[in-house]
Amino acid sequence: MWFNKWREFFKDEEKQDERSEHASPVPEGESLTGPDQQNQPEKMETENVYEFEEGVTESEFDFLQQLIMYRVGNYFHPGKNNEGAPDIFKIKKWHLPLIKFIMENHLSEEEAAILLIGIVPHVRPNLFDLAIESKMPPQDPQKPPIVFPQIGGARGTNSRFFLPTGETVLFLLAEGNLEKRLSVQQLFGAEHIFWEKKIIWLEDMQNGEPAMNGRLVISPDYIDLFLYGTHQSPQFSISFPAKKIAPAKNKDKQDTPTFEDLIIPEELKEQVKELESWLKYNDELMNKFGMKKKLKKGYRTLFYGPPGTGKTYTAEILGNHLGKDVFKIDLSMVVSKYIGETEKNLELLFARAEDKGWILFFDEADALFGKRTNVRDAHDKYANQEVSYLLQRIEDYNGLVILATNMKNNIDDAFIRRFNSILKFPFPDPAQRSLIWKKVLPKNALLKKKIIAGNPPVVKEEAADIPDAVKKYELTGGNIVNVVQYACIKAVEAIHATDSVVQAKMAAVNADTNVSSSNQGSESKDPRLTIYLADILEGIKREMIKEGKPFSL
Repeated sequence: MWFNKWREFFKDEEKQDERSEHASPVPEGESLTGPDQQNQPEKMETENVYEFEEGVTESEFDFLQQLIMYRVGNYFHPGKNNEGAPDIFKIKKWHLPLIKFIMENHLSEEEAAILLIGIVPHVRPNLFDLAIESKMPPQDPQKPPIVFPQIGGARGTNSRFFLPTGETVLFLLAEGNLEKRLSVQQLFGAEHIFWEKKIIWLEDMQNGEPAMNGRLVISPDYIDLFLYGTHQSPQFSISFPAKKIAPAKNKDKQDTPTFEDLIIPEELKEQVKELESWLKYNDELMNKFGMKKKLKKGYRTLFYGPPGTGKTYTAEILGNHLGKDVFKIDLSMVVSKYIGETEKNLELLFARAEDKGWILFFDEADALFGKRTNVRDAHDKYANQEVSYLLQRIEDYNGLVILATNMKNNIDDAFIRRFNSILKFPFPDPAQRSLIWKKVLPKNALLKKKIIAGNPPVVKEEAADIPDAVKKYELTGGNIVNVVQYACIKAVEAIHATDSVVQAKMAAVNADTNVSSSNQGSESKDPRLTIYLADILEGIKREMIKEGKPFSL
């Protein structure tokens, strides 16, 4: 496996660094790869410090190191290197998953080399420094320091290693040829796959400095893809203001919500199944049946309905069921008061999600996708520009975008036209509420109610059908979860209160009889959770008052 060889690669690198400390300097004017040195063992050892041993390190980096040494050697010692440029496409010897991406996208030699140059600082950061130094002539202390701006490069704020720039790429690939230089520069154009998929690009330059002096930047997602063969989930940050809500992390499949847990009308379930079908079969439809030019990319849907009716829950279940990553967008980190910043934040978000099959979930979407208004001042003008940008951008995204709102009428009409489907999540009826209560209440809990009976009156407990008793109260699934949480906390509290009373009584008995509690021999069992109807009703009362609704028994 390439990953096992990868471990060997780092072990070998440490050995090479130790050997490099004892390497003898090369006299000025002599080439490390010249034919007159092939029979000189001392200088061969110096040369091998910067070479890779076959089968131990990666052929990709072997090629890149040889290319750097060849170009730098030709620059400082022209005419002395008779070996010629290394051949990049001994590609069958490459070990990284990068090879799969190169083959699938039919990349040229230059394009493959650019990806390799972009990866190196993240994998073997000292490769450029070692390879360049191996071909630099020795520094004469009596002369000014050797300046070598042709290879470009930069040093980072925290990284002290050589970081390649656009000029580095041109130095290694263009060979000083103007026509080839212009050809390589076009690989960083807006219409190239590198920019379209935000794979690798040049850092923006300020004050009109040449673009090729920008540092080579590679997307973190593609670093993961090229090294590990898969896109890793991005961390929540300013550059990616979204939290992953599905698939579930827990290994126990019983705790993962499924479509069976979703209590919604059958018609709505059929519409949700249509989303599932699109996620499963869209790629086949586009590629196998030639519909790519006839249909729009991606799928856009609107979930609307009262709070707590299952909009977010449905998105989570879709992700869990299909193994698709679902990201809930944090609008507080997207929307900015500064002109143009909101669009910039959204572009970074959409660009990073492109081509990865992620589901983007915008909750409270009317805050961002609201109706455009008549322009009365500059604020209205730029707010309308944001909405216009969003109209275009969600159409360009090639995955599933879900917009959720409590108020459909607040969404701009132009968005409504662009949705592939609109799903209404209604308020649950009594039968559905009864099913939700049964799903949410703990499976092994005892459901009881307290009654007063007898003469004299005595409080007794008996079994209660809580779901049937409380289904008349108009609550959503979200409200019901809150009520069950309240009642369960009360049940756990009662268990601990009972334990305290029992322990106090046992301590008193033991004190009177001089018997140690350790000699009682009784084994305590884990008590079952007992949920009382009275606590459920108290929780319902709190929820209804919170929403301004009347409550009566």
